[in-house]
Amino acid sequence: MALKMKELMLKSGESKSTILYYVKEGLLPEPQKPKPNVHLYDEHAVEILRLIKYLQYNFSYSIAQIKAIFAENNFHENQSFDMMVNALELISGAKDNQWYTKEDFLEMTSLSEESLAAYQQRGLLFERTRGFSSKELEIAEILKRAVDLGLDENLLDHYVKASRNLAKEEFQAGSKLMKADKDKHAQHYELFFDLILTLKPYLCNMHTVREYQEQYAYEEEA
Repeated sequence: MALKMKELMLKSGESKSTILYYVKEGLLPEPQKPKPNVHLYDEHAVEILRLIKYLQYNFSYSIAQIKAIFAENNFHENQSFDMMVNALELISGAKDNQWYTKEDFLEMTSLSEESLAAYQQRGLLFERTRGFSSKELEIAEILKRAVDLGLDENLLDHYVKASRNLAKEEFQAGSKLMKADKDKHAQHYELFFDLILTLKPYLCNMHTVREYQEQYAYEEEA
């Protein structure tokens, strides 16, 4: 169902000037113009506006950064998690990342090509579309300290295995949800951002705290 400007403003809670600005920036599709002074917007514009507001409020993303996330994604009925993947890749590395070539990354981390390849094969480090980010530098430093201090590296492989299994479960649950209701993709994206970036770390950390507390209490009693 096509929406007039007033209807879109009412449903989205956004002002006319904001909507026109988003159209100009390419975040919203151009309206249909069946008659002079009659502009009709696709009903999915409400969902897009909702997601824009979510990204701005929760992650303080600029319009340029949101455009990067939206790139080549059009909210069609067969929309998959393409936009989610783009957004998570950007968010997971932090929006103000510095990016490095493989050669620069190896020099800065003092890793050999063989060591880097081994970490990548184990699923502990990733080379992204733009190369290696400051997040990978941080992870490489943690991995280096783990080796230097003699950590049982089976723990790292358990992290990878658990992460992969969770990712599969998340994708299956998300796909099922999106297929069940194709008119709420923006709300689905919001939910999975919150699940992946907020609820999952919270549960992992709190269960870690509880386990440590219980183990400590058990050792004190022994």
